[in-house]
Order: sequence, then C-alpha cells, then structure tokens
Amino acid sequence: MTAQTERRRVVTNIALSLDGRYAAPDNPLDMSWVMPYAVTDVARDHLTNLWEPATTALLGRVNAEGFLGFWPTVIEMDGADPRDEGFAKWLVDTDKVVLSSTLDEAPWERTTVVDKPVAEAVTDLRATEGGDILVLSSASVIKALLAADQVDRLALTVFPVFLGGGPRLFDDGLPAAQWTLTTHKAGEHGTLSLVYDRVHPPHSALDDA
Repeated sequence: MTAQTERRRVVTNIALSLDGRYAAPDNPLDMSWVMPYAVTDVARDHLTNLWEPATTALLGRVNAEGFLGFWPTVIEMDGADPRDEGFAKWLVDTDKVVLSSTLDEAPWERTTVVDKPVAEAVTDLRATEGGDILVLSSASVIKALLAADQVDRLALTVFPVFLGGGPRLFDDGLPAAQWTLTTHKAGEHGTLSLVYDRVHPPHSALDDA
C-alpha cells in the first residue's frame, strides 16, 4: 500500500449572466456586459480570495492574450483599486500555463505553452508542487475540466442580466456530481459571488492497494 498524497486543487472562475451565458451571442469577445459588475466590491473580493492561495494560472490562448495584454497595465495605474493591482502583480509574477496548439513560444514572462488535452495538462500540473491551479475565465478550458470531472472548486460571479443567447457554461452530459456551497455573497447592483467545492466520495484504503 502506498501513502495517499494530497494533490493540488483545481479552481475555476468565470462570470455568468443570470440566464447562464458566459458570452454574448453576437460577439463572444465583447465583455462590456461584465464591466459594471466586475468592479464591485463583491467581485473584487471574490477574485482576491481565489488568487491568494494559487501559484499557477491556467489559461487558454485567447484569454491569455486578453488578460496578459491588459492586467500588467494596471500596476501603478493612477487610481487603481489595490485589489486590482494586487491581482495584476500576482498574474505577472506567478507561473502561467497557456494551452495552445498554435503558439510556438510564449510572449509573456514566467509562461509555459502546452499543446495537450486539457485534462492531461492538468494531471501533469497536479503532479507538481505548489498551491491552487487557478483557471481564469477560459470557458473552453473550464468546460473540458468539468467534462473530465477535474474541477475541485467552482467559483462563479453571477450578474443580473439576460444575454438572451450565446454559449452556456454547463453542457448536457456532464458527469453526475455533488457540490457543496462554500461561500456566497451578494453585493452592489445585484452581483452575486458563489464558490462550490466538489464533494468527492470517501477515500477507501483499497484505493492505495
């Protein structure tokens, strides 16, 4: 029998509309519907609580280009909220893994490009030392991890708008799973933050045999 080692936790975070969409139907890259709510205290505190225990950021290529093009400019920006600046500094300084089949090398510091299926890449990351692996708003990555039952903590900010169409986060056919609500907060403009932890079946000594 071998000893059970604690694996790294995979934490996913994404913003959803009240009708369950993560992007508008006409322009998936237009996130203007998010902005009035993303700057609320509840949304900023939500993100801070997620990145502080994390030591790796995991992103798809499109989100990497957006996040790493914008967030470094927030550092030392006049009037920047300290929580925004804290996240920006963390994102620059932490190890980043970008999943891409088109990038040959990363144009960002402390970044590794990986061309593997999402679940396989996460299995490799779990085998390394470190804190949480934080998936930042990359819907395709989160959807693949949910389908593979590889998400340990599901973090959502829900904004009180109907997009009326567009892609949904939760597809039919996901593995049956039970989740427990760990934290929930409501804030300005009806912004809601939710954090769910995956309930895993009890560990058996037979698993170590």
